[in-house]
Amino acid sequence: MFRGSFTALVTPFKHNQFDRGAFEKQIEFQAKNGTNGIIPVGTTGESPTLSHEEHRLVFEVAVQAAKGTGMKVIAGTGSNSTEEALDLTAYAKKIGADAALMVNPYYNKPTQEGMFQHFKKIALAVDLPIVLYNIPGRTGVTMSNQTVGRLAREFKNIVGMKEATGSLDSCSELCATMPEGFTVLSGDDSMTLPFMSVGALGVISVATNIIPGQVRRMVDAALANDFAAARQIHLKHLELFKALFIEGNPSGVKTAMALLGRDTGEMRLPLWEVSPSTRATIKTVLMNVGLLAK
Repeated sequence: MFRGSFTALVTPFKHNQFDRGAFEKQIEFQAKNGTNGIIPVGTTGESPTLSHEEHRLVFEVAVQAAKGTGMKVIAGTGSNSTEEALDLTAYAKKIGADAALMVNPYYNKPTQEGMFQHFKKIALAVDLPIVLYNIPGRTGVTMSNQTVGRLAREFKNIVGMKEATGSLDSCSELCATMPEGFTVLSGDDSMTLPFMSVGALGVISVATNIIPGQVRRMVDAALANDFAAARQIHLKHLELFKALFIEGNPSGVKTAMALLGRDTGEMRLPLWEVSPSTRATIKTVLMNVGLLAK
């Protein structure tokens, strides 16, 4: 159901308020460049600092703006509170989102059984496809592949995993052991091609906020088993993939978007602008890949 290149959208701010017009332009940019789907209010969308009302508004704008484009909308509904995640997922279903992206419950450090029960409750309550999201560097916990498999086999609406452990072995095991129809997507731009070489079917990308067309072509080439063409695109942009994360996400990609005139670069505290040296590095890399004039 979900394969290809998906963009984890930034949430644009102007004077600390959600900039709806800029967000709609970003979605239009994604559609014009062939992105398969968009993810509003994920980690890149600064979900921890958006109010519940803002979550709902951003979901609504994304669904409305994507209508008729062919892009899927996977709403970021994860939370460390099961009831909050359930509420957001139900709302995403109500307004017509195609799926929910649900990060492991963070900070609480639940057990494997706790994570299973968390996702079980939501999967049973809301008939909406769910893409799990394993990112231990953010959440403090790793869902084991055994737990993922248990969820995938017991609940038909748990359909995929955004794999952001950074482990090729973990991704290989997922691709080898998950039931038919369960999709593994890379959660790291620099790992997309390696993960696709062992069976992942695409990426939920940060870099596609600025280079959606290039990443789509790389993913399409890999899906067609043209790994020579995919590798060429991967290697050309590897420096960019890494530079966007020098001081974390979304500070890097928002800096790049500001340099390209596509975002204010504004974030909400406790996130802060990158250092002058990192900004200079990102600017140089944008020049190196031909996005900025030298």
